[in-house]
Amino acid sequence: MKIGIVCYPTFGGSGVVATELGKGLAKNGHEVHFITYSQPTRLDFFNENLFYHEVNIRSYPLFKYPPYELALASKMVDVVKFEKLDLLHVHYAIPHASAAVMAKQILKSEGIEIPVVTTLHGTDITLVGKDPSYEPVVTFSINQSDGVTAVSEDLKKDTYKHFNITREIKVIPNFIDLEKFQRLRKDHFKTAICPNGEKLIVHTSNFRKVKRVDDVVRIFNEVSKTVPARLLLVGDGPERGHIESLCRELGIYDEVRFLGKLEAVEEVLSVADLFVMPSEKESFGLAALEAMACQVPVISSNAGGIPELNIDGVTGYTSKIGDIEEMTQNALHILSEDNLETFKQNALEHAKQFDIEKILPMYEEFYREVSEAVLSAAQQ
Repeated sequence: MKIGIVCYPTFGGSGVVATELGKGLAKNGHEVHFITYSQPTRLDFFNENLFYHEVNIRSYPLFKYPPYELALASKMVDVVKFEKLDLLHVHYAIPHASAAVMAKQILKSEGIEIPVVTTLHGTDITLVGKDPSYEPVVTFSINQSDGVTAVSEDLKKDTYKHFNITREIKVIPNFIDLEKFQRLRKDHFKTAICPNGEKLIVHTSNFRKVKRVDDVVRIFNEVSKTVPARLLLVGDGPERGHIESLCRELGIYDEVRFLGKLEAVEEVLSVADLFVMPSEKESFGLAALEAMACQVPVISSNAGGIPELNIDGVTGYTSKIGDIEEMTQNALHILSEDNLETFKQNALEHAKQFDIEKILPMYEEFYREVSEAVLSAAQQ
């Protein structure tokens, strides 16, 4: 098939999943065309089946804000027509789904039927989408899509709860490339960070309030009172300054390292003993899956879709949001020499269920179903 993929090109989960999906489809022989405003961060290798089309956003004095949605819809029309695409797959409802629906109507007026698949990733539904300014457009765009997927059962439930959705939503979970995310021999790195054999705790996020990074620091502070440990914080964002101040206030700044944004996060995860994700909301928890694939057990909240990934008592533990005391006790239980190896192996075994080799065929089959339905309807 010739597939157009529309996504945000940044480090965010939806962009990462969309890019890795496109790369996987290309390896399977599909022709994949990325359509976005800059080259996706992880679109970093050459493949004869991968193409990139940049959306040009021109600013005019008449517009206070550049009309990206209109430029995107026009670019979709152009790429579908001249590359003869078979299907558009848009990731994140705003503004990609609405732009795709507009492009679909334009193409239909020219006698071209293009199936549109929309994948919901999380905050496009749970945060932005519920804003009254956007809700009618989000609802309309989802209902006008030819196929809709969500990355977890929890997100599917949330979508039906908060929007008047008349279309069936299929759950296709996020995935991991187990060839990339695996435990590597990085003993020298572990020794440099933990010279005296300390346990290494890791957290990765965009440092927004919803990630509750302050809980990560407080959990680490309590753990380190019992078990010698170090904390690595990967990522950056609006809470970074507050978190640095908190580390100084607690007197643990020297035991914490801020690594900023890292592309090769798997190298850090390869030497970690525990991953902490106490988020207030997660539609899936892709960062936790990356950790599990590297044999790192997870301490997390029970928010959103996380319990579908982090199996309580098996791959780690889940607790109520903000329950720092229980998370601390669970962390100490995992880090004990009697338990750590078992949790590491359990984490890897469960992560294998989300291997891209298992999830990719689910998307391919869904593409075929949607395309056949659109073709059948057009012939009636």
